[in-house]
Amino acid sequence: MSDYLVKALAYDGQVRAYAVRTTETVREAQRRHQTWPTASAALGRAMTAGVMMGAMLKGDSKLTIKIEGGGPIGAILVDSNANGEVRGYVTNPHVHFELNQHGKLDVARAVGTSGMLTVVKDLGLRDFFTGQVPLVSGELGEDFTYYFASSEQVPSSVGVGVLVNPDHTILAAGGFILQLMPDVKNATIDEIEQRLKTIPPVSKMVERGLTPEEILEELLGKGNVKVLETVPVAFVCRCSRERIVDALISLGPKEIQDIIDEEGYAEASCHFCNETYYFTREELEKLKQMAELPAE
Repeated sequence: MSDYLVKALAYDGQVRAYAVRTTETVREAQRRHQTWPTASAALGRAMTAGVMMGAMLKGDSKLTIKIEGGGPIGAILVDSNANGEVRGYVTNPHVHFELNQHGKLDVARAVGTSGMLTVVKDLGLRDFFTGQVPLVSGELGEDFTYYFASSEQVPSSVGVGVLVNPDHTILAAGGFILQLMPDVKNATIDEIEQRLKTIPPVSKMVERGLTPEEILEELLGKGNVKVLETVPVAFVCRCSRERIVDALISLGPKEIQDIIDEEGYAEASCHFCNETYYFTREELEKLKQMAELPAE
């Protein structure tokens, strides 16, 4: 099954809902960054939340999530957009701990709990929208729930999960976001709260083979969900050799000559996808010549 996301309404429009399968997406992130299990769970949870938040945007809008909790994993950065494209990385991918008291990967210990969750939205306007909240648990699901309530004033429930195989590859990943609309009835809130207490972890539902639609039906009841749209989801990075070339040329001929004299080559890696771009002495000489050309 390919990764995809569903947008839906429930309880006759009283609830807005999103659910996503991100197994292949997180698997690709783990492969590129060679993350250890606890780091994989942290990055995968953040990417899963990020791709759902991206789906709330319109057109060419995009967002960046930064999580800094003071833990050994360092910072988590995630980029996503309205088209189901997401990428991400952690500062220190080689972090792993024994399971916590609940028998789960100890994401809170890796992330830390004394820091901030920051969301920056580029909506195509002159200024970016920035929302920032303190971390409340470091487990990330609760932290994103708090972000929506505090920064966007939208009562929400966020569930994100990742299961990791013994060989460090990703077994299952996915998530959901439920958001209460202003006209929601108390009876609806009570019913959803009861359901959330009894459902299995979202990663277990994905492992069982449930689709995003079926996950929402588990959460909200089969007859209550009206799917509005499905969106394919994937790990996508827009870095390219051409962009690195432009960046090198922008350094100017003197800087490029310094690189040639001191190193004899240039190497640049993308933090988000770990792709490495290599430039030989001959290629740098050509770029230096291009940098010497007068601007048009």
